[in-house]
Amino acid sequence: MLLQIAISVGFLLACGLVLAGLLLLAEKKILNYGTCHIDINAGRKGLDVDGGSSLLSSLAQQDIFIPSACGGRGSCAYCKLKVNAGGGMIGPVEEPYLSADERKDNVRLACQVKVRKDLAVEIPEELFSVRRFRARLAHKRPLTHDIVELRLELLEPDAISFEAGQYVQLESPEYKGHDSVMRAYSISSVPSDTHAVELIVRLVPDGICTTWVFEHLKEGDPVALSGPYGFFHLADTQAPIICIAGGSGMAPIWSIVRDMKEKGVARPTTYFFGALTQRDLFFMDEFKKLEQDCPWFHFVPALSKEPEDSGWTGERGLITEVVSRHFPDASKHEAYLCGSPGMIDASIKTLVQNGMPEANVFYDKFS
Repeated sequence: MLLQIAISVGFLLACGLVLAGLLLLAEKKILNYGTCHIDINAGRKGLDVDGGSSLLSSLAQQDIFIPSACGGRGSCAYCKLKVNAGGGMIGPVEEPYLSADERKDNVRLACQVKVRKDLAVEIPEELFSVRRFRARLAHKRPLTHDIVELRLELLEPDAISFEAGQYVQLESPEYKGHDSVMRAYSISSVPSDTHAVELIVRLVPDGICTTWVFEHLKEGDPVALSGPYGFFHLADTQAPIICIAGGSGMAPIWSIVRDMKEKGVARPTTYFFGALTQRDLFFMDEFKKLEQDCPWFHFVPALSKEPEDSGWTGERGLITEVVSRHFPDASKHEAYLCGSPGMIDASIKTLVQNGMPEANVFYDKFS
């Protein structure tokens, strides 16, 4: 009986997948939308594109790169644009990410808007400065069992200008049946290092881009990326700083604190780095050196699942618990957070409970 149920469920699932594939094929191959015109910012720029693709990919093909941390799956909501004409109805994927005010203001997710007719859109001016870069993988080194550091030497253009905290979108090529995708990674190098970009990449099980990085990308290989994107950067104030990150969320904080050192920004800064066990820690020696060189900086690694008998003498527990022990009163501070949505939401709740105005919390959520 159980076998019959399993076979039936498997058959229905297979039929659903086949039907979805046929619908996509019909969209791309059978339906012909012809050439569609995209009017950008009321005549600032006009594009003629083949209809049928998403607005996000259609713009990217014309070297206009819109942020998309999830690679166009509709789960990050970074690719919001105003679509004033031709966008069609709001789909179910978009609905949870659009407020009532945004809907009234014609805001849409560019990855979910299909180019089936002429469109009129509005794009923030700063995105016109985003460039696509050709690069070469200069080095790839493991930092932990599931995190690697990449150094990408820029070839064309051969220099980039960015703020510490911003990110780029890395493009994985087609490989072993996987389509080319774009994924967002924060820049871990400092802005003064203009001829290369460094990234910290964590392996995501079955992730198309991270699997390519870990299993296929080799030193010397060509790499394509675009950027810079994002508004996560150090605010111009004198408030003392609390940084909270975990895993590959290290990247923008590593860039920000070293940029502070280079520029002589000596605001008191405590960086809480959350990990499971000691094997998930990295840059420990580098942070010890930074503490020695910068009296205003303090690094606090905390482990939540380290065995009791391991000999670890540092902080233990959830990162929010550790932050509360150090800063029961955070009312005078600013916070810079980077990591998973769950970690960031929990950290914001803790900081606000400890007196920090929510307006003083800046974050970059990794979807």
